[in-house]
Amino acid sequence: MNPPDMKLAALAHIYKVYDEFSAGTAVACKRHCARCCTRNVTLTTLEAYALLQGMADSDRATLLERLRAEADKKRFQPRITTNALADRCVRGEEIPEEESDPAWGSCPFLTDDECPIYTLRPFGCRCMVSARDCRETGYADMAPFTVTVSNLFLQHIEHFDADGCSGNLTDVLLFMADGENCRKYREGKLKAPEGLLPNRQASVLMIPPEHRERIRPILEAIRRFSPPA
Repeated sequence: MNPPDMKLAALAHIYKVYDEFSAGTAVACKRHCARCCTRNVTLTTLEAYALLQGMADSDRATLLERLRAEADKKRFQPRITTNALADRCVRGEEIPEEESDPAWGSCPFLTDDECPIYTLRPFGCRCMVSARDCRETGYADMAPFTVTVSNLFLQHIEHFDADGCSGNLTDVLLFMADGENCRKYREGKLKAPEGLLPNRQASVLMIPPEHRERIRPILEAIRRFSPPA
C-alpha cells in the first residue's frame, strides 16, 4: 500500500472509531441545523485530499468554484496546529492569540442549510456537536469529556498527516486542488506554503487526569489501526 492510500485508510479508521463514540452521545444536532457551519472550519491536507478524491469531477469543479468566489472573505486562519499547541502547553510556553468570529459568514459549501459534502466532511465538522440547540442558546454546549475526545482525534489525524499541513478549509482545499501540490503531497515532498501550518507528530496527548480512564477504550480503538494488505 502506498503512503497516500495508507493515510486514507488511517483517516477512514479514525472516522469509524469516532462514529462509534458519537453514536452513544446525546446531541441536539439534526438535519438543517447549520448554525455551526461557518467559514471558520479547519482541516489537514489529508482530510482535503480525501475530500477531493471522494468527489465526482463535476461536483469538485462546482464546489471549488464556490471557494474561489469567496476566497477574499475574512475567515479563521489558525496560527498553531493542535499538536503544536499540545507541545507548547506541556512546556508552559505562550499560546498565540487567534481571532475567530462566526459572524464572518457561513461555509461556502452550505446550500439551503445542508452540506453537499456531508459524508466527506472533515473532522472539524464532525466533532462540532452540542447537547442543546445552538440556535436557541447561541453557542455549542459541549461536555468537557467531549472536548477531550475531539482533541484526541484531532491530534491523531494531524499525527497521521505529519508531513502535511493544516489551515482553513478554503485555503487548504484550494491549495490541494492544484495538481502540482497534490503530486508533491502524494510523494511526501510537500512544504507548507504561506498561510498554512506544517503538521507535526503527537508527542503528548491533551488528556486531563480525570478523563484518562474513561478515554482509554477510545484511544485503544484508534491505535488498533491496521493498514490493509
